[in-house]
Amino acid sequence: MKAAVFTTRFRERLSFEGVFLLILLATIALRFLFLDLKLFHHDEAIHAWFSYRLLTEGVYMYDPMYHGPFLYYVTAGFFSLLGDSDIVGRFFPALLGTLLVLLVYPIYKLGYLDKKQTLVAALFLAVSPNMVYFSRFLRNDIFIAFFTMVLLVALLYYFERRQMRYALIAGAAIGFGMSAKENMPIIILIFGVYLLYLIWTRKVQLPTHWIRDLVLGVLVAFGIMVAFYSSFGAHPELALTWWIQAIDHWMAMHQMQRLGGPPYFYILLFVLYEIPILILAVVGILQFIDIRGIIFRWREQRMGRAGTPEIGDGAEDREEVPPTVEPLPVEQRLGFKDHLREILSGTGKIQPVDRQREFARFAIFWMFLSLAAYAYIGEKVPWLILHQLLPMIFVAVYAMTTRKAVIAAVASIFLIGMTLHVAFTPADINEPIVQVQNSEELREVFAKIDAADRVAIATDNYWPLPWYYRGENASKLSYYSQKVSEPTIYSGDFDVVITRDDDTYPALEGYTKEAYRLNYWFSYEENKDRLLEYYFLRNGNVGNRIIEVFTKAPAGTTA
Repeated sequence: MKAAVFTTRFRERLSFEGVFLLILLATIALRFLFLDLKLFHHDEAIHAWFSYRLLTEGVYMYDPMYHGPFLYYVTAGFFSLLGDSDIVGRFFPALLGTLLVLLVYPIYKLGYLDKKQTLVAALFLAVSPNMVYFSRFLRNDIFIAFFTMVLLVALLYYFERRQMRYALIAGAAIGFGMSAKENMPIIILIFGVYLLYLIWTRKVQLPTHWIRDLVLGVLVAFGIMVAFYSSFGAHPELALTWWIQAIDHWMAMHQMQRLGGPPYFYILLFVLYEIPILILAVVGILQFIDIRGIIFRWREQRMGRAGTPEIGDGAEDREEVPPTVEPLPVEQRLGFKDHLREILSGTGKIQPVDRQREFARFAIFWMFLSLAAYAYIGEKVPWLILHQLLPMIFVAVYAMTTRKAVIAAVASIFLIGMTLHVAFTPADINEPIVQVQNSEELREVFAKIDAADRVAIATDNYWPLPWYYRGENASKLSYYSQKVSEPTIYSGDFDVVITRDDDTYPALEGYTKEAYRLNYWFSYEENKDRLLEYYFLRNGNVGNRIIEVFTKAPAGTTA
């Protein structure tokens, strides 16, 4: 009796909303705990520095090399409110990474996901190694993932509620996304094509006031883009020309393949970090196309042909079932012009839709086009996996039976373990998710710089030093961008001299020399002959840049 009462109370407390709240709390913990555990990545330091300059000097002008202006204005805003630090720089990405999980709930409320699908999708978003890692990362891609979800939810609610405010929210999501990074048009194109399909097949119907809502949504989007790309009026010439610069730059990067890789580059990352989601997505696709039903019907047909009854064994008594005739599509029955007229006027009958199945169809379409787009794009960098992972999660949760949900929950143990490894290891890690990450060895270099009065940076590989030595601390650093003559060093009376190991001094009189890793990255060439071993042990050699630090010996000592 007591066991039955306990079970009942346990189930009551573990309601759907309760479990969703627990997942959300786990999301918050994984995004916000120890945000400054690791030094800023090379790109993070640059982004933070530009944001700091915007705050302190009012200097900013769009450069496609560093993506859209949204990151810099928002980060500068947080710096002004909370102070400039690594934690504050990563605060907004962590916030959006948390809200991304929360946005699954309104999709459930509209009936496009059931409870099991919602909980598993939220769980995957919460503990996915890539989602966590890049939510703790001052780059634009988590912004795009968030605005993609806002756009999705806004469109679903617009066609459900048919209210202008959702069109305005969709326009704002597009405007902010376009102001964040140049890959937002891929999302808009994918969503737009599928929306046209839904409208043409009468699975959704345009409201009678759709033209007004479209115009207002477009105005909101363009207003946001003009404001950001013109630097709020400081550079009005960029308001209408920024997109030309963006296309020219990224076409050049695509051709150059500065950070190239094979078309299957992201599949390898999925296998390394997200393999439970990848496998369940494959299962979801097979469930969607009903592969078991296809096999069963194929076997039935083969058995039927093999055992076709002859005359006299009862075959003549069987009723012949006429073949099923599919009705003609609406546009063929009405004629193209009449069908188009009904669509644009928002009249006519809507086709009945299984919401969960249609949402799965959309997610599969979204996933495959995203995989194809980023397989084609020449620039292969780990953070672009987010835009392929987001739809894959929704494909993975299709037809979420209890058995499949249990498998997903158990598989999440792998995701959590990998997340703890890549996001919470307080040391350099040999992982492809990391690219040009500043080494933790720099903390020892920082200690030497902190103790010095004058420091010479005699190399062009000096990031993240401008970020970590900004404001009043910047005055102690002299940047030369290359090795200078030894008399220049001695006459400058520098306490610390920093060079790159391939352009350095054999020795400097009166100085001790030590080598440190500046930054590092996963090296495929160093590990290609031991990939299976690497998969399980996660060890091996890394590519890196080495700096040499010359520290002046104290007076009265011999270097």
